[in-house]
Amino acid sequence: MPIVESSYKPPFWAKKSFVSTVFSGLARTVNGVEQSRERLTLPDGDFLDLDWSYAPQRSRKVIILLHGLEGHAQRPYITGTAKLFNTNDIDACAVNFRGCSGEPNRLYRSYHSGATEDLEAVVNHVLEKGIYDEVFIKGISLGANMVLKYVGERDVIPTELKAVIAISTPCDLKGSCDELLSLKNKHYAIRFLDHLKKKLKPKLEQFPEKISKEDFDSIKSLIDFDHVYTSRAHGFKDAFDYYEKASSLSFLPNIKVPSLIINALNDSFLSASCFPVKEAKYNSNLYLEMPKYGGHVGFIDKGNVYYNEKRALEFVLETID
Repeated sequence: MPIVESSYKPPFWAKKSFVSTVFSGLARTVNGVEQSRERLTLPDGDFLDLDWSYAPQRSRKVIILLHGLEGHAQRPYITGTAKLFNTNDIDACAVNFRGCSGEPNRLYRSYHSGATEDLEAVVNHVLEKGIYDEVFIKGISLGANMVLKYVGERDVIPTELKAVIAISTPCDLKGSCDELLSLKNKHYAIRFLDHLKKKLKPKLEQFPEKISKEDFDSIKSLIDFDHVYTSRAHGFKDAFDYYEKASSLSFLPNIKVPSLIINALNDSFLSASCFPVKEAKYNSNLYLEMPKYGGHVGFIDKGNVYYNEKRALEFVLETID
């Protein structure tokens, strides 16, 4: 599909990537979303907590929302979307990945960018309720890569799944990791690593046969974390094997569900390989929008409704008209 021309024009103060990214992550608030929690038990005995919010009237449409690295279902980029969709008569199911809902998960493994088996469990659970005949999925950052991989790696997708939206997508995990490890992103990388190590530390006592203190102490960077924990805990040989197999990039040509990717050109987390221009041009189901501004999940717009949220709703409504 031809590249989608973007109409996004941020406020003058939000044009810098750092400003839009940090403001959106630390300063934005969204009020008026009432969520109710449901616990989903997974086939391996672990669990996911799902935070639901509903349209004023009973709806047969639902959007599944996936957060980013070390996020959760109360982050403003999740609740902002939920609020907009709820007011437009669409329910929202906001997923907390394993260990991200405020309670540690039960197993040594947790979540990662390519854990589509967990997304599949959520989709099946939502459909088994027998309420919804139209389902949409929106992923942010890590969650964006996950949903694109989910729809691209499967030959058979539930017919109820009508559209996918992926925001600030690290389609090439190795490329994105390289960017995060660069000097310009040092402050972000330190913050992510601190969160990840704090969550991993209790597992040293829970699973001493799987990770030692020496292993833990050797983690000095995000790539170290993926070498020591992410890859080994989830069946990959090493970090590079994980990046290769979990990246959505190679699965994009097989996508058969209308899918919109919105990646800002000034997103400092994304490498050039995270802008799949060729793949979009040759797949009629894949739409790529590349605004000049927006940073990483920082598409600030009027009325505290972000541009990516408005575009997600527009894209969904277009697919069901």
